[in-house]
Amino acid sequence: MTIDVNSLVRQALARIQEISPLEVTAARADGALLIDVREPDEFAVGHLPQAINLPRGVLEFKIQAHPAMACQASEALSLRERPLVLYCLTGGRAALAADSLQQLGFERVKSMAGGITAWREAGLPLHTPTDSSGPDD
Repeated sequence: MTIDVNSLVRQALARIQEISPLEVTAARADGALLIDVREPDEFAVGHLPQAINLPRGVLEFKIQAHPAMACQASEALSLRERPLVLYCLTGGRAALAADSLQQLGFERVKSMAGGITAWREAGLPLHTPTDSSGPDD
């Protein structure tokens, strides 16, 4: 049986936890790592402050080796216990990625509902290459 991509995303959404952009801000303050699963060219145009870029296509292969994963909020946490918040443009890729990471044993992974589109609509700040505020990721 073949399904379409929208059905695949709906199935993933039924298995993961989504949080709002405002909840993402709180999660970040509590030590969650923000992961942008879009492609590098999308990330370069603008991303959430302090987010890292791990594109959906390589996420499962590279997440454990990424230097940001070594920066634990608490030394007592294992890599798979690290709180993670994933996002993309509108939420589909992040939902699929969160579902995949849960299957790999990551215990505290969430997806931002509505993606960076919802973040912008909420009036929250983006880091862009023209920002002069200095590095934040």
